[in-house]
Parts: sequence; structure tokens; C-alpha cells
Amino acid sequence: MLSAVARRRVSHVLRSPVLSAFPYSCRLRPLMSEASQPPPVVKRTRPTIRSTKAAITITSPAAQRLRALLEGPNPQLIRIGVRNKGCAGLSYHLDYVDKPGKFDEVVEQDGIKVLIDSRALFSIIGSEMDWQEDALSAKFVFNNPNIKDACGCGESFTVS
Repeated sequence: MLSAVARRRVSHVLRSPVLSAFPYSCRLRPLMSEASQPPPVVKRTRPTIRSTKAAITITSPAAQRLRALLEGPNPQLIRIGVRNKGCAGLSYHLDYVDKPGKFDEVVEQDGIKVLIDSRALFSIIGSEMDWQEDALSAKFVFNNPNIKDACGCGESFTVS
């Protein structure tokens, strides 16, 4: 049954010279009754985008050393970042954190989770993290293919 408003709309449309050529049965759409419900809205989940290759690779000596550090009395995550320091411009910085930052990149390899600071991601991406021990020192060494210039002591670097 058509309401008064719907009848006025239909009669106005029927007087149109364009629609007068169509049969009456083609011109009307079935109206929804008050009892029928609109179709349910399907809520889609947003796909998560994951990189296929890790931002940094961790060698097995570095993974062993990181595992030893993380199994301490206060298990925390390690965040890798860069700071403006040294004569070439940037220097690597390792920090203990309790939880990842909002935009930190999480790299998991060999059961070890390492965070990369979002501001340092473009200067670290594609690097290899290694642990080296010699008679005088023990340190993490980063083999970074993006380095264009480094200072003489190896403390700082520049990327392009």
C-alpha cells in the first residue's frame, strides 16, 4: 500500500514525458514496508600490512648476546635508534624499554625481539647487527649498506 507522499512522487514521475514511453510495471520500484529491516551492514576489517623482509638482520652471535641481555632480572626490550652525534652526523644508540612505541618497528628473529625507532628506520633498514669480541672490547657492530661516509674512529656515519 502506498503512502500519500509516495503516491505524489509516483504521480509526478508518471507525468514525465521521458517515462511515458515505458510500461507502468517498469516504472515502479517496490517500496520497503515499515516492518522490513534494511540489509545488515557488513563491517570489513582492515588488512594488516607486513613487510616481507625484516628491516634488520641479526647474526647468531648477536642473537646469543641479546638473549643473554634479555634473560636478566628485568626482562626488557632493546630499541635501536640513531642520534645526531659525532663528526659524520649520526651514531647508533641502544636503549632498554618496557614496551614498544606507537610507531616502532618490531623485528623478531631466532626468538629475539628487537625494536627499531621509527625515526631511525630509514637509516638502519637493510643493516646487519653483529656482536664482536676482541682482546680490548666487546660491542655490537652494524654493517649498514646505506652508509655513504663515516668518521675515522667509526663512531658516526652519514647516510644519503
